[in-house]
Amino acid sequence: MKRSNIIKTGFLIILVSFTSACKKLDLVPTNVFTDANFWTTTEKANSVLNTAYSQLFTSNYFFYNEAMSDNAYNGRGDNEGVASLAAGTYDPSLGRLKGEWGYHYAGIKTANIFLENVDRVTSMDATLKARMKAEARVIRAWHYFYLSTWFGDVPLFTKDPKVEETKTVSRTPKAQVIDFVLKELEESSADLPVNTAYTDKDRGRITKGAAIALKARVLLYESRWQDVVTECEKLINGANGNYSLFASYEGLFLPANEYNSEVIFDLQYVPETRTYGNFFDMAPLAVGARLNALAPTQELVDSYLMLNGKKVTESGSEYDENNPYVNRDPRLTNTVVYNEYKWKKPDNSIQVIYTKPGSDPDQDKKLDEYASGAISSPTGYYTRKYYDPTSGNNFNSGLNLMLIRYADVLLMYAEAKNELNQLDATIWNATIKPIRTRAGFTEAAALNFNASLNQAGLRDVVRNERRVELAMEGLRIFDIRRWKTAEVVLNGWAHGAKFGPAGVDNGYIRANQRSFDKNRAYLWPIPQDERALNPNLGQNPGW
Repeated sequence: MKRSNIIKTGFLIILVSFTSACKKLDLVPTNVFTDANFWTTTEKANSVLNTAYSQLFTSNYFFYNEAMSDNAYNGRGDNEGVASLAAGTYDPSLGRLKGEWGYHYAGIKTANIFLENVDRVTSMDATLKARMKAEARVIRAWHYFYLSTWFGDVPLFTKDPKVEETKTVSRTPKAQVIDFVLKELEESSADLPVNTAYTDKDRGRITKGAAIALKARVLLYESRWQDVVTECEKLINGANGNYSLFASYEGLFLPANEYNSEVIFDLQYVPETRTYGNFFDMAPLAVGARLNALAPTQELVDSYLMLNGKKVTESGSEYDENNPYVNRDPRLTNTVVYNEYKWKKPDNSIQVIYTKPGSDPDQDKKLDEYASGAISSPTGYYTRKYYDPTSGNNFNSGLNLMLIRYADVLLMYAEAKNELNQLDATIWNATIKPIRTRAGFTEAAALNFNASLNQAGLRDVVRNERRVELAMEGLRIFDIRRWKTAEVVLNGWAHGAKFGPAGVDNGYIRANQRSFDKNRAYLWPIPQDERALNPNLGQNPGW
């Protein structure tokens, strides 16, 4: 399996400033990298840029962020602080807050160091240098986008600051940070190639399409609907790259189909060199997992439509609560593992997963049956999406994780058009219909535009389509925050399958009680340790 070379070289370059009162200033060591002799070749500059790529995101954030939302539950431990964040039982001392803050500023630091020094490599081809600068600027913009999404106002550094400055700087208003991000993405896209222009050895590098798609996402989160339409159309019209929906929803997440036509921006991994093992705590125990730490919720399962396009609660849906997984949106089976699920193993054999108490024919093992307090899933559900059948011991995988894909662009476009009250049959047929067709829907009622729905009704349809299409990809928490629906869906119980006491919530497992304070929780608090180092950072309202 071929992988991009952008992360195969060294990940960390330590630049050491060299000064000495005992030696002449031009006597620089030749056997060690220093600030004075490092920036001499394209290869050395590229190694710093590769470090910036390696700091882009983590698999833990990618997967566990889903448990901050109503899609999943982190029932064992507090991985990346998501259990505390979902339950509302946190304060500025929570480790995730400091970790997220430090993680993004570390990435920003690397990008700033690259941008400040790359011009010292005088032998580098000018076009290549412009492209690499653009890549670094997009990476820096990515980090600032995340920081401002979580924390609001944050310090904005366009150059690597001195230590003294970091202890006194104030926060920059979020609007100014977002303006900076959008400007960086717009200017960078001009110097980036389209996705088809890269050779195999450079696959995974940031493209013109990635910069545009990220700009669309930033604008989406700011509810700048017409601007979202403008950016999405740059990708839909094919002028800035060759993108389309991959033919198979199941195949989209398999290693055999990496770098397919739907991938716009992904997090790069390499088998045996850079891997992740999250599925060791996500997959069913019967297929070799250790325990369950990330479980899909009943609320997510209920969001998948019936094949006739109706909600499970809707009249005429033909939903059978006693046989709940039949005639459902096929993406449910490609995403969530449920009772009597037929798990495809690497050798193409089938392992039936039994999650309902007393259902496993082998009652000496009954590994995945739900039991309160057990190491099996606390909701009766496991995750299938992103399972890598080529993974090694303990599910160690080198499968790339998609950060932005073309289906997301179509969904952003449909949402923006609806918010402008312009979602008609033509827009539907270019966005929602092909997404559902690819998913496996065939009935006209599920595929055709419903002209009887008003804007509010279509908003519900588009938002739910976004939920099921992108489920377990870490985006749901950002959607419910920007829609201001977190205060509804994150207050009350997160449920599991109908394996609980019949007299409580109609028998659906009460997995976890959530609390979301709308007066303060839409912004995270500034980390306590950061404020101790720099009181000028202040604090967000309510914290």
